[in-house]
Amino acid sequence: MLTIINDLPDNVLGVSGEGKITGKDYETVLIPAIAEKFKANKKLRMLYQLGVNFTGFDLSAMLDDAKMGMKHLSAWDRIALVSDHEMINTFAKFFGHMLSCELRIFKNAEMGEAKKWITE
Repeated sequence: MLTIINDLPDNVLGVSGEGKITGKDYETVLIPAIAEKFKANKKLRMLYQLGVNFTGFDLSAMLDDAKMGMKHLSAWDRIALVSDHEMINTFAKFFGHMLSCELRIFKNAEMGEAKKWITE
């Protein structure tokens, strides 16, 4: 399940994931939130937290994530991934080099640092 993190500046989209994240979560929560943010901003920053109860993505969510990233490839200003999942963190580091923006990875215990970095 995805939920929007609301206490961030207008140019920052924050989202938190717990449990299994599905394509429906992307279609009903994340994709509309991104579209709304891009109406007011040419570049966005994203804070994406995979919480301690996160259990994974279904195939549809992974495909939606890839499509979303490619569609807005040059529109990201910064991305902060907050996750304790080493495999996902390693994957993000590997593919993060293809992004035109800065990507930093934080542990869940560093959420405060991640919020500070993404908003500075």
